[in-house]
Amino acid sequence: MSADAIFAAEASGTSSGARTLTIVLFLIFVAATLAITIWASRQTRTATDFYAGGRGFSGFQNGLAIGGDYMSAASFLGIAGIIALYGYDGFLYSIGFLVAWLVALLLVAEPLRNSGRFTMADVLSFRMRQRPVRTAASLSTIVVSIFYLLAQMVGAGALVALLLGIKAGETFLGMTADTAKILTIVLVGALMIVYVTIGGMKGTTWVQIVKAALLMTGAALMTVLVLWKFNFNLSSLLGQAAEASGKGSAFLEPGLRYGVETAGDAGKTLTSKLDLISLGLALVLGTAGLPHILIRFYTVPTARAARTSVNWAITLIGIFYLMTLALGFGAAALVGGKAIAAQDAAGNTAAPQLAEELGKEYAGNGGGAVLLAVIAAVAFATILAVVAGLTLASSSSLAHDFYANVVKRGQVSERQEVNVAKIAAFVIGAISIVLAIFAQQLNVAFLVALAFAVAASANLPAILLSLFWKRFNTTGATAGIYGGLIAAVVLVFFSPVVSGKGVNATTGKSLSLFPADVDFHWFPLDNPGLVSIPIGFACAIIGTYLSKERDDEKWAELEVRSLTGSGAV
Repeated sequence: MSADAIFAAEASGTSSGARTLTIVLFLIFVAATLAITIWASRQTRTATDFYAGGRGFSGFQNGLAIGGDYMSAASFLGIAGIIALYGYDGFLYSIGFLVAWLVALLLVAEPLRNSGRFTMADVLSFRMRQRPVRTAASLSTIVVSIFYLLAQMVGAGALVALLLGIKAGETFLGMTADTAKILTIVLVGALMIVYVTIGGMKGTTWVQIVKAALLMTGAALMTVLVLWKFNFNLSSLLGQAAEASGKGSAFLEPGLRYGVETAGDAGKTLTSKLDLISLGLALVLGTAGLPHILIRFYTVPTARAARTSVNWAITLIGIFYLMTLALGFGAAALVGGKAIAAQDAAGNTAAPQLAEELGKEYAGNGGGAVLLAVIAAVAFATILAVVAGLTLASSSSLAHDFYANVVKRGQVSERQEVNVAKIAAFVIGAISIVLAIFAQQLNVAFLVALAFAVAASANLPAILLSLFWKRFNTTGATAGIYGGLIAAVVLVFFSPVVSGKGVNATTGKSLSLFPADVDFHWFPLDNPGLVSIPIGFACAIIGTYLSKERDDEKWAELEVRSLTGSGAV
């Protein structure tokens, strides 16, 4: 099928059969996961059950859950879309997300499991003053989680517009495309609140395990179908992708999105190359500072199980990111960049569009509707599972760190603490819903990269220095968290992501959060990591030396516990 024919087919909308089947499959998944959540709620009696699933998951189960948490809408929808639109440069996201796990495995997983109880702040505050450190860690956790939540919800909104086949000037059940996207974001937000408040960590973990299995199966099926189409000849696949992209051989070379050479403008060329380095730093260092990933290490009974879970997670995630190559280049080859950008300028619908095209290729229009429905339902499952994990991480930190240990100074019952966590889930969910409505034009993989930058800038310096530097103290921890957090958020706000990036050539819409005629940016990079991460480490180190506080006895206890597990919960 030619690119023009594909474009015409996309413009005509998705069939009512695909809509119905997708809705049915999605409702089945929601019903099944709600049943799991209700079952888990009956097993959740203590704070340990709610926050850490009773520490009863095996390394393999937790590895699946970590994979489910990590292989988000950014991975499935965003990375496939960026590869489909930008070729080689899009694959950099896959590499960065995967390599990041080595940092988590070698430096964080085992010491964190040995040293903490429920949250990241448990480790940071172990040998420091509780209130200032827990307050800073709680704020950082919420900011990172909300950035990540935005990505998942934006992915959900983009997905539903494709599924319902709503184009400009058309409606479905009286809804325009924009209205349908907003209602979807609200629905996803409501479901994630239900998962967290009813099921806690047990329910959320089992939802993530089921979702990981579905996502791996769906991605594997599409990968095999793409390769089969090209007789398992990668050269043919890449050649067709380059041709259909409209960019020729440049599609398979670096420079379409990052490291762009601008003739006669050395400053712009340098900025583009620095943006690539900044993105790489954020992706590689960010994972070890993501709160919703860190709390997963507390759900296993031993440090050995924590290491095992990371090994399983790396294996699953590595296989999945290899498959994103086939998904991204397959979408470019079989759907075409023009059709992908027409449906969603950021490319977030490339994977489901590829599913529809593959179904048509092998089984006609009916097959396209069925495969689109299946993959779309898997994508929704992906989004729901990840947002539940993010909401749990942020609400747990707010309740356990801020309410229980800062406001109540530890004088609070487990029941009160868990109730506050459930209330916090409602508040964080509502904030995320509102913000996601205004961020719908951004690529979800890019939004997650911003979350990684904030995590690497604010959380990682404090975690590493707390675990491995004897001199580190309360002033250093709070200075590192606040310094990295403020630097990352301020630089993002004054970056082209928020204003001044111009308009999309295809849709005419602003490429920034603000309208195209609004421009107040002064920071040139899209991703702040290159500047904000060193600022975070510098603030932590300088803050430490500015304070005379030191507790060698507590450090010795933490060192023994983190390395041996002696005295761990």
